Amino acid sequence: MVMSALDTLADRVSGPMVRPGDEGYEDARHVYNAMIDAHPAAVVRCTNAADVVATVRYAADTGSPLAVRGGGHSVPGFGTADDAVVADLSDMQAVDVDDETRTATAGGGTTWGRFNDVTAAHGLATTGGIISTTGLGGLTLGGGIGYLCRGYGLSCDNLLAAEVVTADGTVVTASESEHPDLFWALRGGGGNFGAVTRFTFRLHPVTTVYGGPMFFELSDGAAILAHFREFIRTAPREYGGFPAFQIAPPLPFVPENRVGEPFVALVSCWTGNPAQGERILDGFRQVAHPVAEHVGEMPYAALNSAFDALVPPGLQHYWKAAFVRELTDDAIAAHMEHGPKVPTVNSTVHLYPINGAVHDLADDATAFGHRDATFAPVIAGMWPDRADNERNTTWVRVNFASADDQSRAGANYGTNYARLRELKRRYDPANLFHLNQNIQP
Repeated sequence: MVMSALDTLADRVSGPMVRPGDEGYEDARHVYNAMIDAHPAAVVRCTNAADVVATVRYAADTGSPLAVRGGGHSVPGFGTADDAVVADLSDMQAVDVDDETRTATAGGGTTWGRFNDVTAAHGLATTGGIISTTGLGGLTLGGGIGYLCRGYGLSCDNLLAAEVVTADGTVVTASESEHPDLFWALRGGGGNFGAVTRFTFRLHPVTTVYGGPMFFELSDGAAILAHFREFIRTAPREYGGFPAFQIAPPLPFVPENRVGEPFVALVSCWTGNPAQGERILDGFRQVAHPVAEHVGEMPYAALNSAFDALVPPGLQHYWKAAFVRELTDDAIAAHMEHGPKVPTVNSTVHLYPINGAVHDLADDATAFGHRDATFAPVIAGMWPDRADNERNTTWVRVNFASADDQSRAGANYGTNYARLRELKRRYDPANLFHLNQNIQP
């Protein structure tokens, strides 16, 4: 009976469907995080909103678990599940730019790399994370911290409209003027309210940037972190960057005898005059002499993809993070104690600043519930060997919204959780969209 229902769904969609036993199923069932080993009942490679509608209605009618997959980067693996039907949007990557309005419309499965390549040809960009293989959907719906957020706000702050397939299989446009309550919820509420098949973003005149990574000795790390804490309070909004802990990879600018050692890193992105950016980075060089650096002018898209090679598909992933109001001396000491223990060159610890344009909006302007924070520490554990899972996840466990933190949903969504629960009840009372950081209706 289930197979018959799936056969019917296959006939209703224009994109291919892959099921257990079909050629390509092994590739289709895997997601970015190799720690996730789910076996969905079917993966529908959606090509348009109608395919998503058919898949959503199938899940609702049959009671099947529904997973929506955009870029597939969800660390907890929300883009798949055992026995689920997966609406895979990865073929929906058309990007159209309107130069007159400085906007871009992109399909729900678009990656930031694809988006950046298209908008860069127009001399434009918007806030888009740190890794270019990440999908627009997951980053934007969760908020969207990136290099440009101090200047232009979070990814979700630049969202102007979204085409959404809701739980009843209806296609609606959400914006400030249409379904404004749904539009509010989408900007920080994750994938709880529907499958977004098209995004429209505000763009900004960003072409080349000045920046790149600088590596400092661990003995200078506390001084660099303390300097960054004070610098970022009043830093020009053209500056977007973050300190990190990173094992030096085998790159030409790293001294050969230092490859494989942990360092405190600073990754900078300056969108203003390059000479001014150079003066700002000189402030860090006056605190401590870099062991290695690769700083200069480059296309924004190049910086946004600079670390892609360190995080290819197929690694084991376990992350945690938090939002904090202050980077205290005790917090710096804790980072200096645990950050240097980063286990592999793929793993890292980042300290993203959240201020500037992010603080321009009121706490309740969007569903993103952490505008009172000034930093988002992220401990990103990534490694190639499954045999290292137990040891490396022990290093990571701090505070991220991984699958094992589901009981912390209220804290994960912050100050707007009560309103999100009410809107969840209105738009998805049966909790069809539950494979996410779930908001209970």
